[in-house]
Amino acid sequence: MENDTRDAAIRLTMMPRDTNAHGTVFGGIILSYIDVAGGVEAVRHTRHNRFVTVAMKEVIFHEPVFIGDLVSFYAKTIKVGNTSITIHIDVEAERFGTPGVIVKVTEAEVVFVAIDEYQQKVSIGNK
Repeated sequence: MENDTRDAAIRLTMMPRDTNAHGTVFGGIILSYIDVAGGVEAVRHTRHNRFVTVAMKEVIFHEPVFIGDLVSFYAKTIKVGNTSITIHIDVEAERFGTPGVIVKVTEAEVVFVAIDEYQQKVSIGNK
């Protein structure tokens, strides 16, 4: 994979609190971090600091994530509208105990809308 040429929006180690009864990380935990990674990219790309998530397109999990895996969330802006921004997130896990073994976990497109302190949409097109 191209990890050394990309900058992860976030990277973290999965802990026991993140797992279900089968010892794999809850899909919802991964979804929440996808949301965070997309928000990080939205702020980096636009310099606007307040967004809400309005859509997360189909997410299919290709591989499980286990306790101790180092999970990286790579985010890339794919479209900027007047008030919205669409971010593509790739999720990869480096297997605990086997450095260098990296698997693609999932990917998603997330749409965010810029808002002001009153929760109203604001333009990000000129930033």
